[in-house]
Amino acid sequence: MEIKIDSLEDLPRAATEFIEAVGHRKVFAFNADMGAGKTTFITAVLQAMGVDSLEGSPTYSLVNVYDSQMFGRLNHFDFYRINDETEALDIGIEEMLYSDDMCFIEWPEKIQNLLPDNVIWSYIRVNEDNSRTLTVET
Repeated sequence: MEIKIDSLEDLPRAATEFIEAVGHRKVFAFNADMGAGKTTFITAVLQAMGVDSLEGSPTYSLVNVYDSQMFGRLNHFDFYRINDETEALDIGIEEMLYSDDMCFIEWPEKIQNLLPDNVIWSYIRVNEDNSRTLTVET
């Protein structure tokens, strides 16, 4: 599945389309180049899920945890700064990935061996016109 995102103003629509397409799935890995919009898109998804007070990227804390009345507990991970999977294990990644929580993961390639088999891979590509294309492997 592909979702075209023409501009920042288009994010609410794209986030809603993403949520409707992925249904009951729980673990999402976002792969993209630096600056492609992983954090921005995940933030739009969290907002569409009813999260009002967002903390931004969890670049230094590794994970931000939110509660949604509609979707329950939501975990936003950013593993850009980790050196190895041990750092992810130290924050309890396995408990979160295998719980009933929804998990949105930036830089998932750094913890690939820890990801569950049912992870949904999503790729963000920057197009020549500076729009984005989100490809979701459902």
